[in-house]
Formats: sequence, structure tokens, C-alpha cells
Amino acid sequence: MAINISTEPALLRLMQLSSASLPVGGYSFSQGLEYAVEAGWISSQAQVHEWLQLVMSESIAQVDLPLLLRLINSAQDEDQQQFIYWNATVLACRETKELLLTETAMGAALLRLFEKLDTPLPLFLCSNNKESSNATPKKISFTAAFSLAAVKWNINKEAALVGYLWSWIENQVAAATKLVPLGQTASQSLLLALSEESTSLIERANIIQDDEIGSSLPGLAMASAWHETQYSRLFRS
Repeated sequence: MAINISTEPALLRLMQLSSASLPVGGYSFSQGLEYAVEAGWISSQAQVHEWLQLVMSESIAQVDLPLLLRLINSAQDEDQQQFIYWNATVLACRETKELLLTETAMGAALLRLFEKLDTPLPLFLCSNNKESSNATPKKISFTAAFSLAAVKWNINKEAALVGYLWSWIENQVAAATKLVPLGQTASQSLLLALSEESTSLIERANIIQDDEIGSSLPGLAMASAWHETQYSRLFRS
């Protein structure tokens, strides 16, 4: 699958949106990875790859990417009702307080960044929009905020999915590099191996039906929940 980014400005904005330097706090959450290392479930590059590959396949491709696609469609159509519905679905799919906090804290941070960059919420989501009877959602997920940025900056859907996936991969590999720990060469090898799987995951996300969205990763959920009471932590919970 070839990803076509129509304009150079859109490519630059995609790089900005997907960068680890984007000040939304993605680096501060391990999403259960820290507990998995502490518990001895993960202690090598191969085990990090296996863990992240499974999460990519059974969670990111089954939940995040198809929901991001629907949120982009809703934002493009200025369909407030659908946007609020899919935003709520993202939040409902986060199985622990930590995973929910990751989503809402990063979403709020991205919205604050929008305002500072003079890129506020679109009119169709504003509570003072007289043409709509629906209220602005109290909490906007990072996935939803990412979709708004993609639409505002004219980033096409396929490219936005690639950027979102890359952002997740980079943050998780950075966390593993600190936790296991891993050397820089091992980290680059992981980035290369995991990113090479992005095409098949995005192709799958594009054909997932509404009633197929969802995941079941009990190990990830337990690791995230137990991380909340872990004695010593590098990452936020």
C-alpha cells in the first residue's frame, strides 16, 4: 500500500504531529510496559518486540486505527454526533485508569497546544454552536484530537494512520529503552522491525467493521492496573 501525501506542507505537519517532541506527554506513560519489565515478563529485545507486536496487532489495529479513521471522517463531515460517539468509544475501550488517563491527558495537552498555535476546536464541536443541540464532549481523547489536527492540516487519512502508529511505536520503544534497558542499536532495530508491519495493520484497520472494533489483552490490562500500585516507577500512572 503506497501512502500518498498530497502536499509538502501536509507532510511537514504530519511529521510535526507524529514527532516524539510534540508536547503532549506521550513519553511519560509506559502503558503497562513498566510493570511487565518489573515482573520479569520482559527482559530482552526479543521479548519487547513480541509484546509490542501483539499490542499493535490486537489493540492498535483493532481499536485505535479504525476509530481514528472514523473520527477523521466525522470531523471532515462536521458530524458532531458521530464525532462524540466515536470519541466516547475510544475512552470506553481503555480498560484501566492508567490507560484512560493516558488518552485523556494527552488529548487535553494536544487541545491546549492547538489553542496556543491559534488552531482552536472546529465550530462544529463548540458548545456555543447554535446549529447543534449536542454539547462538546467533556473529555476528548488523544485519538480524537489527533483526528482534528489531521483534518485541520489537510493530512489525508492513510498518512494520518501511519503517523499515529509511528508515534505509538516510537514512544513505546523509547520506554523500553529506559526500562529493560536496551542499547541504541537494539532500539533502532525494534523501530525498523515494528514499522515494517505498519502496512498490513493499516490495511486491516481500513476494512474493520463497526461491530468488529475491540480488543482483549488481559495481560496488558493487568500490567497497567498493577502499575498503579508499583512501589517504584519511572513512568506516570
